[in-house]
Amino acid sequence: MDRPGETTHFGYQDVAIGDKQTLVNDVFHSVASRYDLMNDLMSAGLHRVWKNVMVARLNPPLGERPFALLDVAGGTGDIAFRAAKAAGAGFHATVCDINSDMLAVGRERARASGLEGRVSFMEGNAEALPLPDRSFDAYTIAFGIRNVPRIEAALTEAYRVLKPGSQFLCLEFSSVDMPGLDRLYELYSFNVIPQLGRMVTGDAESYRYLVESIRKFPRPNAFSEMISAAGFSRVTWQALSGGIVALHSGWRL
Repeated sequence: MDRPGETTHFGYQDVAIGDKQTLVNDVFHSVASRYDLMNDLMSAGLHRVWKNVMVARLNPPLGERPFALLDVAGGTGDIAFRAAKAAGAGFHATVCDINSDMLAVGRERARASGLEGRVSFMEGNAEALPLPDRSFDAYTIAFGIRNVPRIEAALTEAYRVLKPGSQFLCLEFSSVDMPGLDRLYELYSFNVIPQLGRMVTGDAESYRYLVESIRKFPRPNAFSEMISAAGFSRVTWQALSGGIVALHSGWRL
């Protein structure tokens, strides 16, 4: 329940915490049909490398042993499809996303790829997953947790739905830690990315928000402390591409 006067960040704006989800939904409704194309353009294809690193860390089993993955905020299916292709016959992924337009893109991609039987889609909120306790062997979330109004609630839910011995993996934009690259990345993010958004999707403001949301997200050490506070053990993080992104890991033991 929202507390009166409780606020959070929407880019660089302070908004009522109950309003952030609506504002974020509007962003992704706007860009859903061109979301994957924009990811390629914004990252020069590097997002594919980062996601492959995440799936390699997930290391889904190759045999027939049942393995249930929950991929949250992954509406277009990128992580789930990669994991399904890397896994054996016992693998199944559930993609849970709050945005119906992103899910529609994912379902169509699943049909086109012949993965309908291995990847399913459901609408749901990361802060209150409509799923039973201890029901998944792994939880992934890629470039989505910074858009959740109550990150602590999402982490608590991740812990709840994982079986003991299961892994939590989060891929998220981070803080560039290479001198020179940090300034170049800042200029690119605030000057080039919104213009790409205008040209490709007709929407510069949504991409300006996405850039601003990266700057407001906790630094890796602080986010790792949040993961630990949710109950996870053996929490680590790995910087990728000079700190442009970080891959966070924790275990429910």
